[in-house]
Amino acid sequence: MDELNDARYIALTTYKADGSAKSTPVWFAGSDDAYLVYTGTEAWKTKRLRANPTVQVRVCDVRGRVDPDATVYTGTAEVLDDSANVERAVRAIGDKYGWQAAFVRVRQRIKARLGRPDPLVAINIHLA
Repeated sequence: MDELNDARYIALTTYKADGSAKSTPVWFAGSDDAYLVYTGTEAWKTKRLRANPTVQVRVCDVRGRVDPDATVYTGTAEVLDDSANVERAVRAIGDKYGWQAAFVRVRQRIKARLGRPDPLVAINIHLA
């Protein structure tokens, strides 16, 4: 799993109610078989994971493009709503992505002040 540990982005694949797959490029932190992501409570990936925790993960680029020969990792993901886990995910991703993550957090605060908050959840990914 060194390729995941060294990757900048992963394509997180979740599944719709009809079983079709939907991949989204995400920032992540962690190593080996446990990774953290954070996202909005109303994000489609959050809604899909609440209904079906099965996931696939592959290394991708910033736009979500995956090399056809990329290794596919399978596992499950758990949506964590509590503030301690959300803060742990935000901190871990902030440590990994530095100023880019700080910029996203500023943008989130501005949206909240404008009356359009999107509370965060942490996603804990466990790969087999």
